[in-house]
Amino acid sequence: MPEFSVAPYRELTFDADGDVQAQQLAAVRALRVRDLVVFAHGWNNDRSIATKFYDRFFAPFAQLAPPGTTGYVGVLWPAMRFTDEPIPDFDPRGVAGPVDAAGPVLRPELDEATRQALRTAFPDRADVVDRLARMLAEQPTNHAAFDEFGLFVRKLVEVTGRGAPASFAGDVETEDAAPPSDPAMLSDDTATVCRAFTEALEELGAVPSGSREGAFGIGLDRLWNGGKELLRQATYYAMKRRAGTVGQLGLGPALGELAERNPDLRIHLVGHSFGARLVSFALRGLPKSVTGVKSVTLLQGAFSHHAFAPRLPHQAGGGVLSGQERRIDGPLVCCHSEHDAALKVFYPLASRLAGDSTGLLGDDAKWGALGYGGIKGVDGTKRLTLAQALAGGLPKDGCVNVDAAAKVRRGGPPSGAHSDILHKELAQVVLAAGRIHA
Repeated sequence: MPEFSVAPYRELTFDADGDVQAQQLAAVRALRVRDLVVFAHGWNNDRSIATKFYDRFFAPFAQLAPPGTTGYVGVLWPAMRFTDEPIPDFDPRGVAGPVDAAGPVLRPELDEATRQALRTAFPDRADVVDRLARMLAEQPTNHAAFDEFGLFVRKLVEVTGRGAPASFAGDVETEDAAPPSDPAMLSDDTATVCRAFTEALEELGAVPSGSREGAFGIGLDRLWNGGKELLRQATYYAMKRRAGTVGQLGLGPALGELAERNPDLRIHLVGHSFGARLVSFALRGLPKSVTGVKSVTLLQGAFSHHAFAPRLPHQAGGGVLSGQERRIDGPLVCCHSEHDAALKVFYPLASRLAGDSTGLLGDDAKWGALGYGGIKGVDGTKRLTLAQALAGGLPKDGCVNVDAAAKVRRGGPPSGAHSDILHKELAQVVLAAGRIHA
């Protein structure tokens, strides 16, 4: 490993099926520490980006955590990030202004870095990626072209792995524990779906407002902005399901093995975006005898705010992770921010489009993400400001929502402040949740 901000630091690499590299697991097993902080990234393009991201997030721990008794693990899994979504204070293209900064910044075309990231995230689909890229560059203005684009988006993301599928296409669990089905946004009329995404981008100021004329209520040439967003959301929908697979079939059993070999080890899980979903699903994969997970901190979690609810407000049954917070011998902390445009605008829109046509008439209370408004539907959940949490307000157990908008507030469209988590204060939340003190 290159020089890192904290030590000892190790990595655990999982494939899309949840298989872990055995040598890396052995290296983590060999650590002799009391507290182990395990961080799972959200969308990113390669190991280098993920490792640098972990290096920056963990840096404050060097002064705040007990030296010699705290170890660190970065989880690496096959996700991806579109390169027009910079990370503030990390990516040199990051937007330093507020999330509502004016000015169109997005274009339908795919740059080469994003094309390569798609090829890596979806092996054996390079020809499909290239076809989608050509269509977004050429932007044909006919209905048949949008039908073809929708077909190739389906071909890209409908991949399965061993046992539980790695994508959404037949996943063993859906967001709210309903029977599995293909997202309607991939089977409904593609031009209509692209229109919904285009109008959302226009409202954010991410693209210029287009003509409201034409058979679809907006000029067909403008719909290709929504076409790129459809590709982005379909890709991220697949990544979200993959995160669940890696968490439940990969990280959960791996943590169980670590805990069984070292019963005194105190494990603290941290996840950003889809990584928050990954570490949450890891709770489902823990052996029943394991009680070593002492805290879980979710940073801008990109999954349903009803995931932990025992009862859903819109259908029978509970959320897909109902009761899993009880696997934690400590608190489940959910940091959220109203400045997260990815979760405020596109998560509920994509969730409705992925549900059914009638879902388009629903409200965001049904489809919202916990990284935007916090955990919902779990009795006794406490709500704190970031200042209150840092002043010692975190409970010893149960669910707690921490409004981090005072710090998580920077970034441009389309994702807003979704990746604005490289703050000392959020590191302090992780430490406070785990009762890790210098």
